[in-house]
Amino acid sequence: MKSVSISGSPRANVGKKDATALRNAKQVPCVLYGGKEQVHFSVLAADFKNLIYTPEVNTVDLNIDGKKFHAIMQETQFHRVMDHLLHVDFLEITPGKAVVINLPVKTTGTSPGVRAGGKLNKKLKTLKVRGLVEKMPESIDIAIDALEIGGSVRVGDIKIDGLTMLDAHNVTVVSVQVTRAVAAEAAAATPAKAAPAAAKAAAPAAKK
Repeated sequence: MKSVSISGSPRANVGKKDATALRNAKQVPCVLYGGKEQVHFSVLAADFKNLIYTPEVNTVDLNIDGKKFHAIMQETQFHRVMDHLLHVDFLEITPGKAVVINLPVKTTGTSPGVRAGGKLNKKLKTLKVRGLVEKMPESIDIAIDALEIGGSVRVGDIKIDGLTMLDAHNVTVVSVQVTRAVAAEAAAATPAKAAPAAAKAAAPAAKK
């Protein structure tokens, strides 16, 4: 898993008034937990562009006033109306200790169902998993080479060494659905196949 470097400044005061002042200065209040103690700090909002505004999931090398921490981003809070980043929680990574993270879902290969006219439907963009960071892939890659029309891949079908899937195992992740065009084509073909069969069945009756 790739890592992004971010520098932060310790917060002298913790409270709503201080948080508002930081946001007005285009800073984002942050908290790092999971280690020996919580660390409250702030980061320039612009520095989050390579961490939040990307489909990739990365670990973070934090430098807070010269102190370095290895972490993952756990939670973000945005303004309901303006969509501005308001707060970020980080979890410090401890070697040998499992973490929970959402990994992006990617498909690989070409589905024969799609080639036949079906529509690929990715129902989940991310999957929640638990595992060691050192064994964490950058994404959950699902091969769809054998996926026919009506076929699907559920959470329980995905097995990755070292990872535990936390979403319900019966939830569909990727499926190939029947399109209207395919359904109409199948309906049109049914009477055509039925006509010769009906004529064959009627032939003996006509001889009597």
